[in-house]
Amino acid sequence: MQKDSLEVAQAWQEAANKQDVEKLLELSETNIEIVGPRGVARGHQLLQEWVSRAGLKLETYQIFAKDTVVVMAQHGTWRSAETNDKESTADVATVFHVVDGKVTYLARYDRLEEALSKANLCLDDEIKSGA
Repeated sequence: MQKDSLEVAQAWQEAANKQDVEKLLELSETNIEIVGPRGVARGHQLLQEWVSRAGLKLETYQIFAKDTVVVMAQHGTWRSAETNDKESTADVATVFHVVDGKVTYLARYDRLEEALSKANLCLDDEIKSGA
């Protein structure tokens, strides 16, 4: 695993939690692909609008990584148009692809198993605390 891939994914997540759009854009490839419950979209402008609107906060409790792919199991809180901007919470899994120090792909899944499968990772790819 490229250590910098994990570091970039963690820095990206920290910036998202702080709603630090400038840092997010710096850590994201210009044409970042974002996959979520509503489908697939691309680009910095969409990322900026999404982070500003959602008020996303994710607490990571498990990390899996190999090469340029990182999967984080997380407990999330966000505002959603589906719930009239009321706060929603759920356990989710986020897949990051990191190339040359930038997140090029980000996908959210409702189940860790699905995220690991889509990322071609398995339970053996877990990064233990202190590793």
